[in-house]
Amino acid sequence: MSYWSVEIIEVTEFSEEIFEAFQRLTPQLSKSNPAPSKEALTKIINSEACHLLIAIEDDYIWGSLSLVVFRIPTGLRAWVEDVVVDSEARGKGVGSMLSQAALDLAKDLGASTVDLTSRPSREAANRLYKRLGFEKRETNVYRFSIGDLS
Repeated sequence: MSYWSVEIIEVTEFSEEIFEAFQRLTPQLSKSNPAPSKEALTKIINSEACHLLIAIEDDYIWGSLSLVVFRIPTGLRAWVEDVVVDSEARGKGVGSMLSQAALDLAKDLGASTVDLTSRPSREAANRLYKRLGFEKRETNVYRFSIGDLS
């Protein structure tokens, strides 16, 4: 694969090719969460808040990234989620291209900041985010599992 010919595009409609790519890519991102169903993927694609970007070359999807943009009282914010690059394409610039496209889109949409989280064990991803200009924030990230309410 030559990463120079990879194109980053925003997905605007559901297709079987997109669905199949997420069936292949999602397990490379998360062992605990299943790939989205056709219905769920369609909802993501049609969401006004979520911008689904893919890296594609010769009809093969090498990676994806979700940019979520939302308005809150203090401004328009953007959050990068679920960045995944096919194991065969890692280290070839695909993650960088996806991330830069997300930053450009967030700027175009008027977001004042772009946030993301990355596990410390994802060393290559953390190096990439620092290279792109992301700065580690002094903050606590908390998670509440809705299942805890039952």
